[in-house]
Amino acid sequence: MMKRLRHITEILVQSLFALSGSVTGLAILLIVVFLFKEGFGLFQNPDIEKGYALCLHISNPVERLQSKQVKAIFDSEITNWRDVGGRDEAIRLFRFDEIFSLYPEEALGEDYALLPQKLGEIIEQNPTIIAFLPERYLPTTNKAIKTLPAKSISPLDFFGGREWMPAATPAPQFGTLPLILGTLWVSIFAILIALPLGLGVAVYMSELAGERARKLLKPAIELLAGIPSVVYGFFGLTVIVPLLQETLHLPVGETALAGSLILAIMALPTIITLAEDAMRNTPQAMREASLALGATHWQTIYKVIIPYAASGISAAVVLGIGRAIGETMAVLMVTGNAAVIPRSLLEPVRTIPATIAAELGEAPMGGTHYQSLFLLGCILFIITMLVSISAEVISKKSHNKEI
Repeated sequence: MMKRLRHITEILVQSLFALSGSVTGLAILLIVVFLFKEGFGLFQNPDIEKGYALCLHISNPVERLQSKQVKAIFDSEITNWRDVGGRDEAIRLFRFDEIFSLYPEEALGEDYALLPQKLGEIIEQNPTIIAFLPERYLPTTNKAIKTLPAKSISPLDFFGGREWMPAATPAPQFGTLPLILGTLWVSIFAILIALPLGLGVAVYMSELAGERARKLLKPAIELLAGIPSVVYGFFGLTVIVPLLQETLHLPVGETALAGSLILAIMALPTIITLAEDAMRNTPQAMREASLALGATHWQTIYKVIIPYAASGISAAVVLGIGRAIGETMAVLMVTGNAAVIPRSLLEPVRTIPATIAAELGEAPMGGTHYQSLFLLGCILFIITMLVSISAEVISKKSHNKEI
């Protein structure tokens, strides 16, 4: 009876574990599907603000404008039609709100029924005009007016664009190149800072430190890994940022260098712990053989132990990179959040996680801005997945080497 009850209990526990694994796997799959579905929906939207159109006089020879050109026109960076393939004439801008300053509301009829007619008259009387109008008020019956065709946002515009201004009117800019480069820029320099420091501490703890020192250092390093990122952010904002600004005589201290230093500190526990474990797993026989052949302690460390633990150290570096790439709050607080292509560590930058955290609450659900942030999440997911796969491959290589 007891054996049968134990057997039933084991089956129930196994079934519970299997169900838990299935639910977890299904949840992850649904999250990934939802993420990519929302993100790639961006490419089905026009490059002009949804629900609006650009109208020109029929005599204007311009037949198409790129999103960048539209933004430059409405920002008054382009002021002559000649610069976009038209005649040598000054551009007259007209935004929809201007109609209410030209006509009293009673002149527009009940429920603005006469609004399309009045808009048509304004465009007809100004051959050099470009009007940004809601689609429901377009003067479609006026033959003196033409509407510029809008194209869909392309992957090239998204991944190769150099401007990130998703709230710009009338042509939002979704260029992620500054965000991708900013993320890689900060993360790579963080690893370049953290790697020698982490490797040095790992060597000391594994090969040089006494038992008492190791027992003190190990919990302290593990404690660093448990500190919330917002605390690191406050530390960077109050200590590192002013220090960099005063020492390097910078106009602002919120720079890529500040972000790299914070991320380096945050990546150190991962690198130190994994690298130390890899070194301590070096067989004692290899150490003794090296010393027996006349090698010094230091020669044994850098010619025997470190090469043997190279795969484990590489895995530690890769996981440290993963920690740096995915960090949000600390980077958001110290990097300046300027969506520009970085040319120096002493300039403000913006990373992908910081962009998502800063803008998701402001983006209207289902809009192009909202979808673009989900697509940024897709990019971050792919980068993180590649980093995780690399760490897994390196760890398996290390395990096979030990066998």
